[in-house]
Amino acid sequence: MKNLKRIILLSLPLFFMAGCDENFEEINTNPTAILKISDPGLLFTNVLRNTSVGGSWDAESTIVQHFVLPYILGATVGYQFNENVEAANGAAFGMYTGNLRTIEHLMSLIKDDEARSNMYNQTRIMRVHHYMYLVDHYGDVPYSEAEKAGSEGIFYPKYDKGSEIYDDLYKELKEATAALDASKPSSSQYDIFVAASASSATQMAFWRKFGYSLMLRMGMRYSKLDPTGTGKAKEIVQAAFTGGVMQTNADNPAILNMTGSGVGTPIVGYTNGRNGIRGANVYYYYVAKPIVDQLKSTNDPRSKFMIAYYNGKQNTAPSIIKPDVDPANQYGVPVGYSDGTLQSVKPAGYRPPKGDGLDYSQINYNVVGNSTTPSVIITNAQVKLLLAEAAKRGYIPGGDAQAAIYYYEGIDASMDGYSIYPNVAATAVSNSTTEVLALPTVAEKTAYKAQVGVVYNPATALQQINTQYWIECFNNGYEAWSNFRRSGYPALSPNLYNNNLNGGFIRRNSYPLREQTSNPVAYQEAVANLNGPDYLTTRIFWDIP
Repeated sequence: MKNLKRIILLSLPLFFMAGCDENFEEINTNPTAILKISDPGLLFTNVLRNTSVGGSWDAESTIVQHFVLPYILGATVGYQFNENVEAANGAAFGMYTGNLRTIEHLMSLIKDDEARSNMYNQTRIMRVHHYMYLVDHYGDVPYSEAEKAGSEGIFYPKYDKGSEIYDDLYKELKEATAALDASKPSSSQYDIFVAASASSATQMAFWRKFGYSLMLRMGMRYSKLDPTGTGKAKEIVQAAFTGGVMQTNADNPAILNMTGSGVGTPIVGYTNGRNGIRGANVYYYYVAKPIVDQLKSTNDPRSKFMIAYYNGKQNTAPSIIKPDVDPANQYGVPVGYSDGTLQSVKPAGYRPPKGDGLDYSQINYNVVGNSTTPSVIITNAQVKLLLAEAAKRGYIPGGDAQAAIYYYEGIDASMDGYSIYPNVAATAVSNSTTEVLALPTVAEKTAYKAQVGVVYNPATALQQINTQYWIECFNNGYEAWSNFRRSGYPALSPNLYNNNLNGGFIRRNSYPLREQTSNPVAYQEAVANLNGPDYLTTRIFWDIP
């Protein structure tokens, strides 16, 4: 009897296991998970709308000295004070649980759908942008095994080398851009970059220029690795140039945000993700002295769109305020100081506090800082300036003569680019409810380009080109920081608030702390493969000394 009971008891688990196995897949499938969607085009629109573009005023823009946050508070302790903080480090990594997840899901849905082959390749181009963004921030990151938890059960993805990821991204970009086919259906009704009624030919022409322009940016990232113009930088840049990059500002892939019925009347809608400072504590954010001095010293017509002087601290951001935008009356906060050390040390450019704020310039909240300000992934102005440097370096034909042409075209494109910003028009308007600033005239642009220090000089061309790139990227701290690390220009002085950076600059984000606990083995392997410790000062593969 004892043996019989034992046999029965041992058999029960097998019985129940067999019974459960019949419905195992059904029981372990999330009934609310969206595995299929009737219209994948909606996901495509979502990918474009939620694309990360400019990084953060608190991080990248602070590193390249567009901004300073002089108050040592929980919300502002970070790169202004050379501190390795989780909020800044983890921001870009959020792509894995955000837009990259949508991208990978969309691609899995439409990969074999011939009617959506163009959308599939457009999504591949967006995927390249996102992974470039991650590599440029961290170096080695999960790639080949990323976003495969649902499809392949990989919950702890390995980190691939940044150089190998770039190699594969180049392949993906070449294939995807070349595969765009005007003879196949358009997806323009889902495309926020082109008119909903655009033909497939029009849409594909736009996306080819976008893809090849992104390839140009990628190729120029290799410039330190290819100083003689015989290696990968020249190869990729030439492929992009031959393919056909952007030509005009109409080619800009812009994420336009909602506006009201008239100029100067923003309404609630999508925002560009970088203007949260409008909502609270805006008086913590001030424009840095290097960018203000650059704009003032050349009487730059773009200054009025970028920076403004407010009467007293600007701790609210109403729709219309008429600040002083005269370049001569702008003052930037010296880099490397807190509100306290400013007053105790009184460095060059010091101005005493005014009221309960600082007496310095801030962002122009009507234009660049407006909640409806557009985000542009890559601009025609950036492309022209990259072409100028490529010609100067011999990656593409033309030498200094062609470089000068691209250089001046880049400046013009940058100034004209403000036409899509709120409260900017061909003619200025100012009354009790509206403040509209005029675009630079042809005469103003001509006078600006003729100034000593701005007029193209072959001996200082690389510095001039990349200083203009720095100005153009005022609303795109990610790209300004990437290009500064690559080119070394402008020649900024390090932030010496403390010696946390050993007198240098922040070269990368540290990995988020959560990676140490959620993916520890892969994290340790990634750190071992870096060009140094998991520090802010460790360089990524294309940023060699």
